[in-house]
Amino acid sequence: MPKKQLDISETNIAGLGTELEKQVHLNSAKTAAEWKDVGNQPGTKVWRVENFHIVAWPESDYGRFFSGDSYIVLHTYKKKDSPALFHNVHFWLGLQTSQDEAGTAAYKTVELDDYLHGVATQFREVQGFESDTFLSYFPHLFVSEGGVASGFNHVKPEEYRPRLLQVKGKNNKLIVREVPRTHESLNSGDVFLADTGLIIYQWNGSRSNGQEKNKAMSFANALASERKVGKVQVYDEGDSDATPFWDAIGGRGTVMSADEGGRDSQVATGDRKLYRIDDSTGELRISLVATKTIKRAHFETTDVYIFDAVSEVYVWMGAKATKNEKARGLQLAMRYLVTAGRPTTLPIVRVLEGGESQPFLSMLDP
Repeated sequence: MPKKQLDISETNIAGLGTELEKQVHLNSAKTAAEWKDVGNQPGTKVWRVENFHIVAWPESDYGRFFSGDSYIVLHTYKKKDSPALFHNVHFWLGLQTSQDEAGTAAYKTVELDDYLHGVATQFREVQGFESDTFLSYFPHLFVSEGGVASGFNHVKPEEYRPRLLQVKGKNNKLIVREVPRTHESLNSGDVFLADTGLIIYQWNGSRSNGQEKNKAMSFANALASERKVGKVQVYDEGDSDATPFWDAIGGRGTVMSADEGGRDSQVATGDRKLYRIDDSTGELRISLVATKTIKRAHFETTDVYIFDAVSEVYVWMGAKATKNEKARGLQLAMRYLVTAGRPTTLPIVRVLEGGESQPFLSMLDP
């Protein structure tokens, strides 16, 4: 029976931000042991949602996620010529995570932001559609099947569950994802690892690039080294002696072309749009401000804006916007994706006036 996939359009990021909820989160955050001393120095921290709580993720597994789980990632950094600390808070949703876990991750993200005095840039990340900012924190991204119920303890190679891993390169980052263990998952543009525990078979698509091959080899060797007795065997598409690889994935079959497999860095297309959220009449209204050419001057401090930058959606919070406008910004951004027919998996980023990130500023026209 296929696993149920999370309906991202139902993810509860909506009721975030009311004053009552904000106070509840703040009171909870002040006594939450998991937030103690976080964000007081540059670095990255990761937590996993487990039974409505968050649990610190082992640093040795940073960059490794399970599709059945939800996570929170805090990245603290400094900017040039500034002694201040800045924070990015992401909640990452696996495609098989539960609605309860996704909702807990969203609420705990707000709680962490409250603990950091409400100045963090917030990101919603969905498996397979991670932002470049999120990917930059890890040497590679490795997403496995399973979740909190299956644990993350290392097992002996001879007991290891056979799996097929797809290796893609994106902006000099290695992205490794588990895919169905069949020839139907293969394409000529990527590298694949058939992981049997004792032996890892690397299969290089005919149009995969050298960087992907080398990074896949390094990743495979790291897995094998971790298991002490593991080893790696490499084959290129078309090799006549690649029978062990084919046996490991259930037999030979047709391989998709590189184009059918998708580009390493998907380029989103379409027009950028800017919408204003305004409640000056007593009712919340959303109005189109500009298309294609979006300038900083379009953003007024008294309102909240939804900026569809095509590859991701920003919710910009004006410093003098009303409490209602600020509270509803993320909810309306999610609704916008649905009503506008945009992919609901797009990253959603909340930025504050005066704390705009460089990626956000780079999207604006001079």
